[in-house]
Amino acid sequence: MNVFDRAVSLDAPAIPNGSGAAAILSAGAGCFALAILAFAGDKSTLIKSYLVFYKPTGPLSGVTTVAISIWIFMWAVLEWRWRRRTVAAGGINAIAFVLLGLSLLFTFPPVVDFF
Repeated sequence: MNVFDRAVSLDAPAIPNGSGAAAILSAGAGCFALAILAFAGDKSTLIKSYLVFYKPTGPLSGVTTVAISIWIFMWAVLEWRWRRRTVAAGGINAIAFVLLGLSLLFTFPPVVDFF
């Protein structure tokens, strides 16, 4: 028996990847929430007024606070549900990258000004 036989064992149980998948998906969702809140804060005076948590920084304080809260809440819930499971990482990564791409689009000024 050599080193490679011990490293690759078909009988070994799969290591759960739910915690990592929860972190990746929640990060994508947090980025998307930041972009949507920034977009909404720029376009709506009502939402802009609700997002002012600290007057010197204006609505940016609310945008970042709410987006980080969404990210942490989603991470906690997904971690709690997926921590001992093996989930389809490919699909979750794809969704996270789509959310990240959309968030980059919604924070790009020419695209935001189009709406």
